[in-house]
Amino acid sequence: MRVSKSFFTTSKDTPAEAEIVSHRLMLRAGLVRKLASGLYTWMPLGLKVLRKVEAIVREEMTKAGAQELLMPIVQPSELWEESGRWQKMGKELLKFEDRHEREFCLGPTHEEVITDIARNQLSSYRQLPCNLFQIQTKFRDEVRPRFGLMRAREFTMKDAYSFHLDAKSLDEEYQNMHAAYCKIFDRLTLDYRPVLADTGAIGGENSHEFHVLADSGEDAIAFSLDGNFAANIEKAPAASIPPSSQLSAEKKVVDTGTARTIEELVKLLGVPREHCVKTLIVKGASDDFPLVALCLRGDHELNEIKAEKHPLVHSPLLFAGEEELASNGLVNGCIGPIDLAVPIVVDASAALLEQFVCGANEPQRHLVGASWPAALQDDKIIDLRNVVEGDSTPDGNSTYSIRRGIEVGHIFQLGDVYTKKLNASVLDENGKAVTMQMGCYGIGVSRIVAAAIEQNHDDNGIIWPEVMAPVQLAIVPINFHKSDKVKAFCESLYEMLSARGLELALFDEPKARLGAMLADVELIGIPHRIVVGDKGLDKHIIEYRHRRATDNEALSAEDMENLVDTLYSKVKL
Repeated sequence: MRVSKSFFTTSKDTPAEAEIVSHRLMLRAGLVRKLASGLYTWMPLGLKVLRKVEAIVREEMTKAGAQELLMPIVQPSELWEESGRWQKMGKELLKFEDRHEREFCLGPTHEEVITDIARNQLSSYRQLPCNLFQIQTKFRDEVRPRFGLMRAREFTMKDAYSFHLDAKSLDEEYQNMHAAYCKIFDRLTLDYRPVLADTGAIGGENSHEFHVLADSGEDAIAFSLDGNFAANIEKAPAASIPPSSQLSAEKKVVDTGTARTIEELVKLLGVPREHCVKTLIVKGASDDFPLVALCLRGDHELNEIKAEKHPLVHSPLLFAGEEELASNGLVNGCIGPIDLAVPIVVDASAALLEQFVCGANEPQRHLVGASWPAALQDDKIIDLRNVVEGDSTPDGNSTYSIRRGIEVGHIFQLGDVYTKKLNASVLDENGKAVTMQMGCYGIGVSRIVAAAIEQNHDDNGIIWPEVMAPVQLAIVPINFHKSDKVKAFCESLYEMLSARGLELALFDEPKARLGAMLADVELIGIPHRIVVGDKGLDKHIIEYRHRRATDNEALSAEDMENLVDTLYSKVKL
C-alpha cells in the first residue's frame, strides 16, 4: 500500500476511555473506531489482521475435517424456548419483535440453530460424525462493555458443532478439536495454555479453555510446575493443606469491638490469618435449608464455582443480604460455625485446624480456641477454595504456579444437553432412534487480535506475531519528494518486492518527517522496516531493522536483485 493513498490515521493521544493496552493501541494505530458502547468499526488495517486470523482458523478447521456453513445472526424465539434458554440467558440476550410481532433475538451463540439443522438434515448413523463450523458475528448485550475488543457487545467468533452417535465418537472429535486448536495457536505464535474449565451457561460435561497468557488477563489459571496439569483457577483442585502450626488457646469469647474482617481480627488479636475461620452465608438449594454457611481459612478465598456444585448450595451462588442475615439472627462480621443454626460446609484445609478464631454469633464478639464439632460429617468437608501460588497439586508431585490469562477459545462436550431438548435423533444400525451426542467448539477471532497485542507490545506500540501483521515491510524514505534518487530507488524496490507477493507499506507522503514515519511503523507494529536516504545510497547501503530488534542493520543497496532476495528471505514467512 502507498500510505499517501491509504485510508488510515494514527494518533499520539491516548483515548480517555481506553483502560487496557490493546484498546489504547488499536485506537491509536487506527485499527478500529468506536461507534457506540461495545461497538467498533474495523478499519482497513485492522480488518487485514482480523482476516489473517480468520484464514488460519478456517484452514485448520477444514484440515481437521469440519465443514463451513453460515447461519443467520437473527434467531427465532421458538428455538430458544425449546432449549429453555429464552428466559435463562437473561438480559445478555438482545430480544426484539418484527413487524408481525414475532419474537427474535440477535444470536450470542448458535447451539439452538445448529441443532435444528441437525434434526432436520441428519437421519441416519451413516451421516455421523458430522462437524460444522462458521465464522460469524455474535452479539451479547454486556451490562458494561469494556476493554475495547476484549469485551465488546458485537464480536467475531468461530463456532463449530459436532454430532455423534455415541460418547466414544464425541470424545474422539473432542480430542481432534483440541489438537486443531493447538495448531491454530501455534501458527499464530502466541504463548497460550489449554486448561480444564467449567462449562458455565453453555452446559455439558468436559470442557477446556484456551488462554493467551498476559498480565492483563481477566482469568487466573493454575499450572503444575511439572507441566502435567493446567486449569482455570475455578476448576483447579486444591489439596488439603494443614496450617504451618496449630493454635493453642483456651476457648473463650472476646470483645472485638468493630473488627469485622480477617485483617482487622489478625491485627487486633495477633493471630495468623491461617488460624482464623471466615464464615460466609449463601442461599440454600431447598426450602428445608434456605441458608447455608461456607467456612474457609482466613488466608484462603472462596471458589464460587466449586461451592455452587454442593447439593446444599443454590446454583448460581447467591450471598445472603444484610436483611436476610438479620432476620435469621446473624450478625455480619461476627458469624461463626459453632452452634450455628444453619448447615455448614467446610473447606478441607480449614477442617484440618484443631483450634481457630471465628465469629461468636454475637455483636462485636469472636470466639478464640474454637474447634470443629465432632459430628461434622465427611460430606460437608469439600474443596471450597481457590488454589494459590506454591500450593501442592492433588497428586503431591508438584506445586501450582498462577498466571493471568485471556480466554480466546473454549471447547465443550455437550452430550445431549441440546439434542434431547430439541429432539435431534438418528436411526442406529438396528433402526432404533438414538439421541445424538453433541460437541461445541468456539474461538473468539476478534478477541485473539486484542489478546495478541496484550501479549506483544512495548512502549512504542504493537509488536505483531508476523503471521498477523497487517503489513510485512515498511519502506521509509527520507525526502521522498525532494530526492529523485531516493524516489526512484524506493519505487523500484516497492515494485520488485510487491511482485514477490510481499505486503508493503511505502511511506510516500510529501511532508512526512522521518521521526513521525518511524513512530507510525512502530505503533502499527510492522515487523520489518528499511530506511532509504541519499546519504545511505551514496554509500550503497540502506538501514534495516526488525520490530523486535534494538539496532539497525546495514544492507547493501548496490545490487538491487540481491537486496530484494535478502529482504524477501528476511520477510517471507
